[in-house]
Amino acid sequence: MRVNQMISRVVATAGVALATTALTTTVLATTVLATTVLATTGLATTGSAGIRPDAGSSFLARFHHRTTVASTVPGNGDVNPYGVAVVRHSRGRLHAGSVLVSNFNNKKNLQGTGRTIVQVSPGGMVQVFARITPRMLPRACGGVGLTTALAVVRNWVVVGDLPSADGMAATAKAGCLIVLNADGQVSETFSGHGINGPWDMTAARGHGQSWLFVTSVLNGTVAAGGKTVHRGTVLRLHLGFRRGGPPALLSVTTVGSGFAERTDPAAFVVAPTGLGLGHGGGLYVADTGTSSVRRIPAALTRATSAGTGTLVSSGGALNGPLGLAIAPNGNVLTVNGGDGRIIEITPAGHQIFRRFLDRSGSPPGSGALFGLAVAPHGRGLYFVDDAVNTLRLLH
Repeated sequence: MRVNQMISRVVATAGVALATTALTTTVLATTVLATTVLATTGLATTGSAGIRPDAGSSFLARFHHRTTVASTVPGNGDVNPYGVAVVRHSRGRLHAGSVLVSNFNNKKNLQGTGRTIVQVSPGGMVQVFARITPRMLPRACGGVGLTTALAVVRNWVVVGDLPSADGMAATAKAGCLIVLNADGQVSETFSGHGINGPWDMTAARGHGQSWLFVTSVLNGTVAAGGKTVHRGTVLRLHLGFRRGGPPALLSVTTVGSGFAERTDPAAFVVAPTGLGLGHGGGLYVADTGTSSVRRIPAALTRATSAGTGTLVSSGGALNGPLGLAIAPNGNVLTVNGGDGRIIEITPAGHQIFRRFLDRSGSPPGSGALFGLAVAPHGRGLYFVDDAVNTLRLLH
């Protein structure tokens, strides 16, 4: 596996007063939040609002071609593409229909040292959207190592940072979430309050507010020295917005906990990775360490942790699932770290489709796949291929 994958500055804005002690459990009134849930469920990763689930058919089975869109290696030589996010609206240097990709390794292939996000057009044109240096960040972040946690929220780009001093997990720092404006400039960071190794992320949007769901994977992991600990968490970050300003962090709630996590010399860390918000408000989690997909119920509204949630599917074709997305029909799409296959799973837990996207190496495709995202209008699936540092399209 190539590499598996504070509030440093709290923004006080008019009408939004943030007290540190209130950040962990601020809960909206149930009636207001329930209305927001109806407006946002399913929007986080697929842009499939208004499409009713149809779990009886496969989303992936209609696609038979794989096309290389572009190399994801920028001028500074960063490699190991991880995060994938589709840009929905144009603003600043963000172009609608393009795909953002974050790199986890530098040109020496050291894990946790990648500093760049590239933007790839559907036609294969590549430009560096952001190049982040440690001097741009507060000391609390500990350095720069961009993870699979990547999302575009109201034209703000949020990316996870899990840095390492030498490419080894033993020197990994808690990191932070970095917020970039539409021109790729660092605007703020979120650290602390449970954000400890942000590994992957998905987002949901409501009226004047958004939510980020983030897997946090360094809770005792480094100290355990390669032994498995069951302390991985899923956090919900509630963001508020004011005209022209960066998002304000209103609260952080732990909605999932007790997930298996461990460091690994090849994979850096093996821990819960991909996240996707389903049509019914359940949050699907790729539980990498147990080769399963789990669901956290009522993820947008719950005030307490659901533990590891309920089991959706395990075993079968699942082999260390990493990146995860929700198809327009409500099915779960996830790619394996242990081989080069993608799996489609119904909400009821049936594995209805599998296909190799990469067969390089031994075992075939091992460590090649990571982030993925449904293409606009459901016309395909973007995914990164770490084996050759490219963005590819299944269509």
